[in-house]
Amino acid sequence: MTDAYVMLNCELGSEEEIIEQLKQIEQVADVFETIGTHDMLVKLQAENFEKIREIVSWNIQKMKNVRSTATLIKKEK
Repeated sequence: MTDAYVMLNCELGSEEEIIEQLKQIEQVADVFETIGTHDMLVKLQAENFEKIREIVSWNIQKMKNVRSTATLIKKEK
């Protein structure tokens, strides 16, 4: 299992809509609204790096009102 954290920036006022869409993705373990450089933090859990990349590229980045993402992948021990 691979864990990743995706930091999202979105259009002002679209946070709730995006959170609801994120919760529909099976690999989304948790979503946190944040204050500062990023608008929210999303924890993903998937079987491997390729699945994480697929979810970020084809699901999260293509959501309406998502302006940018930055992904951190937890290194396996």
